[in-house]
Amino acid sequence: MIILDKPYVSNYLLKTILSEKLPVLRNSFTESLPELAAQLIGDSAFVERIKTGENVRFYSTTENAIGWIAEHLAFLDLPQQIDVFKDKVKFRELIQSIYPDFIYQKVTIEELDELDISSFPFPFIIKPSVGFFSMGVYRVDSMSDWKPKKAQLLKEIQEAGSIYPKEVFNGTSFIIEEFIEGDEYAFDAYFDESGNPVVLNAYKHFFADEDDVSDRVYFTSKQILAEKIAVFTEFLQKMGNLISIKNFPIHVEVRISEDQKLIPIEANPFRFGGWCTTADMTQHALGFNPYEYYLKSIKPDWNEIFSKMNDSFYSIVVLNNSTGVEGKNIESFDYESLNQHFTRILELRKVDFKEYPVFGFLFTETPKDSFSELEAIAKSSLREFINK
Repeated sequence: MIILDKPYVSNYLLKTILSEKLPVLRNSFTESLPELAAQLIGDSAFVERIKTGENVRFYSTTENAIGWIAEHLAFLDLPQQIDVFKDKVKFRELIQSIYPDFIYQKVTIEELDELDISSFPFPFIIKPSVGFFSMGVYRVDSMSDWKPKKAQLLKEIQEAGSIYPKEVFNGTSFIIEEFIEGDEYAFDAYFDESGNPVVLNAYKHFFADEDDVSDRVYFTSKQILAEKIAVFTEFLQKMGNLISIKNFPIHVEVRISEDQKLIPIEANPFRFGGWCTTADMTQHALGFNPYEYYLKSIKPDWNEIFSKMNDSFYSIVVLNNSTGVEGKNIESFDYESLNQHFTRILELRKVDFKEYPVFGFLFTETPKDSFSELEAIAKSSLREFINK
C-alpha cells in the first residue's frame, strides 16, 4: 500500500510501483501522475484493504502523509507509532532507558527569548521537535554564540514553515540536546512481520568542518557496510524491544563515538531517506531494490553483495541552497559546470529551487583515491554555480 505526495517521487520508485502493481492512494499529487491512473484507489477503498488484509505493508515517500494516516487509520497503532518517532522529544523519551545519561530538554518558541542556557553543556544542538532535513538545526558553542544562532533559527523556521505542512516541519517547539561526538551515519531499515529489524544500507555523513550541520554529502562503501550493518541491527533490536512495531520502514541517523558507543540522533518513520535518496542510491551502490525488499520481506545477502562491490565511494550530494541568495532571486543554476567536478555522475535530479531550498541531488561514484572531490563539494557554498 503506497502513499505518495509532495515534494517528490522518483522514476525508480514509480517503476517499482508499476512493475509490482501496487495500490496507490488517490490524492491531488498522484492524480498528476498519469502512469499511475490504473492503480489509484480512493480513501475508503484504501482503508478497507487495510482492514481486510494481513501483514499489510505501507510505504510513503513523504511525511506529508502523516496527517492522512492520523485521520483515516486511527483504528491502528500506526499513528501513535509514527508520532513517537517523528517527535524528537518523544523519541528521546522512548529510548531513555537505553541512554539514561543523555541530556535533553523541550523548549517552546515562546520560551526561547527568556531561556537561561548557562546550565547547558556546550556545545549543544537545538532543532525543531518536528523537523525535516537539517532545517532549523544549529550547534551552539558558547553563551556568546547563542544570540546570533537563535536569530538565524527563528528566521529559518519561518521560511521552512511556509514550505512543509506542520506534520513534517513544526517550528513551535524545539529540543535542546547535548552534542554527540563521533562519526555520523544514516541508514534505511524495516521491521518485518515478526518485529525483527532488517538493515538495507548505511551511509556515512561527511561534514566540511565541526560547525557544519548540513546534509550535503553522504557516502557508502564496502568497508562502511561491512563494519556497521551488524552494529545498526543490534541497536534497532534494542529499540524495537521498547515499542512493538511490525511491517514498518524507517530511516535512522546515529553517531558513533571513538569508543564505539552508538547514540541515535533521530529515527524518521514510515519512509526511507527523504526525496527518494538513500533508497534509490542503494540500487546504484548495492545492486538491489530496497522498496521491493521491504514490501516482500526480503533480507539482503551481504556476502553476495560484498563479492560484487568494488572499492569506490557511492555518494548522495544534496545541493542545498547555501549560497546566501534566495531562490527567487536566482536566475539559473549551472548543472553542467557542476558535473565537471566529479569523476562519474550516476544520476542528477534537478529541483525547482524557487519553490524548495535545494537545487537538486547528485548520485556519484568516486574512486577511492579521488575523495577530494567530495571534500570540495562539502565545503562549497555553491555560489559559483548560480546566475543572478
